[in-house]
Amino acid sequence: MPISRRTLLLSSAVGAAGATTLWPLAAGAAPHRGPLRSDPFTLGVASGDPEPDGFVLWTRLAVDPLAEDGLGGMPDRAIRVGWELAADERFHRVIRRGATLARPGSAHAVHVELDGLSPGREFFYRFHAERYTSPTGRTRTTPPHWATPASLAMSFVSCSQYEHGYFTAYRRLAEDEPELILHLGDYQYEYQAGTYVAPGGNPRDHQGPETVTLANYRQRHAQYKTDPDLQAAHAVAPWAVVFDDHEIENNWADEVPEQPDPNFPARRAAAFQAYYENMPLRRTSIPRGIDMQLYRRVRWGRLATFHMLDTRQFRDDQGCGDGYKDCPAAYDPARSITGAEQEAWLLDGFHRSSARWDVLGQQVFFGQRDNNAGPAEVVSMDSWDGYQASRQRITQGWVDAGVRNPVVLTGDVHAHWADELKLDYDDPTSRTVGTELVCSSITSTGDGVDVPSGTHPWTAWNPHLKFYNNQRGYVRTTITPDAMTADFVVLPYVSRPGAPAHTRASFVIEDRVPGLTKIADSPAPGASLRAEGSADLGAETVRQETERP
Repeated sequence: MPISRRTLLLSSAVGAAGATTLWPLAAGAAPHRGPLRSDPFTLGVASGDPEPDGFVLWTRLAVDPLAEDGLGGMPDRAIRVGWELAADERFHRVIRRGATLARPGSAHAVHVELDGLSPGREFFYRFHAERYTSPTGRTRTTPPHWATPASLAMSFVSCSQYEHGYFTAYRRLAEDEPELILHLGDYQYEYQAGTYVAPGGNPRDHQGPETVTLANYRQRHAQYKTDPDLQAAHAVAPWAVVFDDHEIENNWADEVPEQPDPNFPARRAAAFQAYYENMPLRRTSIPRGIDMQLYRRVRWGRLATFHMLDTRQFRDDQGCGDGYKDCPAAYDPARSITGAEQEAWLLDGFHRSSARWDVLGQQVFFGQRDNNAGPAEVVSMDSWDGYQASRQRITQGWVDAGVRNPVVLTGDVHAHWADELKLDYDDPTSRTVGTELVCSSITSTGDGVDVPSGTHPWTAWNPHLKFYNNQRGYVRTTITPDAMTADFVVLPYVSRPGAPAHTRASFVIEDRVPGLTKIADSPAPGASLRAEGSADLGAETVRQETERP
């Protein structure tokens, strides 16, 4: 029985108190003594990284989420946390139950990694700590590796700057009740209040200073997790997450910070630890100092394989000082955005794949976007344009491997885009060899504007760019053996809560036919539409993507 919208909204906002069941601990574990003073499930629940036989269940205890030390107001001792997994949302048919310890050293975060479950099944879960019970979450196992399911409802998101607006897009995504959610980076932002201001002002503020220490990052993640709309999205389906730059700081590249900082290695290690503590990741992603294993695969039977990439931790530094440049470094074959090991892993995955759809879940724009109408090629040094040999090797790799349907999913740029991928962007007539879908931000850069034509000024000399819209939102996809349908969902505003959502445009990618076919284009009824083609549109997009405020 699917979780109802009413149940979803209520369970994501508050937990149910009163459970007093005692849960057995592993041998030798010491129970917590002394009562908690208030509900510790203020940060909600989540699940992630599904497999055919299991997934990760997550929560983190915090009675005072915004405590400056990042420890959530919790006592300096381990707390016993029970968990239940059921086949129904009322927990009449409990399948598994157990207990673990939430420890101070991990900010009382809990990761329960389950296996041995039936594939292709829906489950419900919740946690208990003393007399308190968490909200209920819904999750699922993936189909067996040999099976080809009839469809998959998958949505993907990125760029949720808490200060720039309300997380209504997360709520609307949850109301769609997808089966899988991908978060492609910039889950949280590092800035101190007043530093990064959206047009029209910030409707709410970050707590605490710019995130530098472990306490700072823990506090910031907790502030984001207290948002009920974000909690609703986490509770509705399993997530697969990857970070981009703002989980540490703007435009970092491997061990190179945006600005010189001798303490950057310590900052990176702190950010990685807090990221793991606050995400439903498997133990294989536990950080080791400044290193974290994040690239991995999620297989949805033989229907789709999601290759989740890390384009920050192993990249060469951006060429020519970053920004939009006509830069020789962009063509250097020795430079990489993935690093050699991850690139080899990805290319090997292409050759081994038996999936109908091979999907790259990654962070920065993949296709070419030249912002100069003249002979110079002026492109973003932070995107794959700044690492063109790296992009060429991977694109040629899926062509050589005979990948049936390559699709790249992207975040980062705070706008909806859709484009067709080429081996030779200098020849507009060259064949299309893949497709890219880019989601807008949840909130970053504020309300934005609708674009009536659905095209960007750069399209005139980048004809492979097929769609653009500068409102906030997410992308909802339906994947079947025969096609992938992408709905670009937008909200008219995020500067106040409660906005409705509608599908601005829909495209279909047909099996074995790389490229985009538009099937719907729907401006909001009665919306005030800005005339397209204004000279400042491209410049504003560049500023948003490349400049630190």
